Amino acid sequence: MPAEPVISGRDDGLSEDPLLGFNFALELEGSIAGYFTECSGIGSEHEIVEHKVVDKSGHEIVRKIPGRLKWQDITLKRGITSDMQIWEWRDSLVKGDVTGSRKNISITMMDRTYSPVAVWHFQNAWPSKVSGPSFKSDDNSFGVEEVTLVHEGMYREA
Repeated sequence: MPAEPVISGRDDGLSEDPLLGFNFALELEGSIAGYFTECSGIGSEHEIVEHKVVDKSGHEIVRKIPGRLKWQDITLKRGITSDMQIWEWRDSLVKGDVTGSRKNISITMMDRTYSPVAVWHFQNAWPSKVSGPSFKSDDNSFGVEEVTLVHEGMYREA
């Protein structure tokens, strides 16, 4: 009887599975503010400034230079719950507490065992928009609430 083939550990850089994007939480100044079903807008971009120059031989060259840095707005969605933390945060801003409404937040992605595998930190975030569910009498889907957060900087850990 032939021997079973031995499968050794892969050494091709592909041994790690990609992270799944369905387990993540919002942390608001160190405490969990909720688990969300959808998140978008983690990122930044530079405006592009085009500068025309002429080289020594008279050829026109267009140089592209990084311009102003822009941070994308973060949008989070989840099934509505009785938790009021996001709504209270937004309400403090509506009542005029702009300085107190700026908070450092984190979005943590977790693996299947709910261990953190990637964390994004955002500085001076505040909710620019909060919306509740739409109601329809013949619909049996979950009510969804949505929050849009703006911030002044971000970095990724892990």
